[in-house]
Amino acid sequence: MARLHVEGWAPEYGASVEPEDALSPAEGSVDVDVEDRPWEPIAGRDDDVPLVAFVDGVRRIDARLLLDDPSGPVPGICGSFAAGAVVWDRRERRSEVTVRHIERMAVLGDGHAPDMPPLPEWLAYSSSSVADDDPASLIRAFHDAMRRAEAVIAEELADAGHFVVADGPLYEYTRNDKMGYVKSHRRSYLPDTTIVGLLPGAHRTPLFTIGEGRFRRYSWYVRLVDRGADHSWAGIVRCEASGALDKASVVTIADRSAAVLPLLASQPHLDPRAPQNLVPIAALERDLRHRLGDAGLVLRALRTALAGGAA
Repeated sequence: MARLHVEGWAPEYGASVEPEDALSPAEGSVDVDVEDRPWEPIAGRDDDVPLVAFVDGVRRIDARLLLDDPSGPVPGICGSFAAGAVVWDRRERRSEVTVRHIERMAVLGDGHAPDMPPLPEWLAYSSSSVADDDPASLIRAFHDAMRRAEAVIAEELADAGHFVVADGPLYEYTRNDKMGYVKSHRRSYLPDTTIVGLLPGAHRTPLFTIGEGRFRRYSWYVRLVDRGADHSWAGIVRCEASGALDKASVVTIADRSAAVLPLLASQPHLDPRAPQNLVPIAALERDLRHRLGDAGLVLRALRTALAGGAA
């Protein structure tokens, strides 16, 4: 009999399984015959990787803009984002935020680039535009800029010898030691998801691949903690690795993820997105949000500057 569950995540963060299109079939090709082993849970295996870097970003809409153009009003936004990394040195048993990148953007629609008024140095906005007047396009342009900044950080750390856990799907499918970490689920990538519900804590599914050509990537599901009496997708994350890697390297990454990531799972009384929002990622998010500055102060500065006559 089907059971009704209360989602563990706090309501303001949505849900770990999105209700609007939850687990609808994935687009593109999916190949489940990758790892050449039975489709049953696989226990994680820790290879004692010494340096693990967690990369993430946070963003905030500081203000909505409207350009009063003779041809009609043009929507826009001012937004701030921060991207960074926290590195876990397993040999020294310590973690620290090692990279921070702060950027502020003013984006207008219909090809207009905003001419921002003078602002304090700490509140300088770069100007950009999108081709249409769809408000969603403004958000996408802003979000894509943050994702590109995250990708640069991830590539630099992976190339420097860190094992990188990038929060969210992979942005670059390059040949280095990194993985994408997806906390919420909008698509089902398996023709039969029964195995996901059967995963114990610190276990993964076999590998499968998504997409083709240069967009091909490996993927697998991991359960961070035992589900107990919770629903079958509780504590499940989906992981990704570049299709440019050889299969043996991806198996190592997948085994590592199922062993190491559960060590960092958050607790419900401490994090509203437990257990998926890993402790280092939550700490990084707090640090980055602090670096964005007080939202009320930023909004007042923008209103004051724009009231001075800037277009």
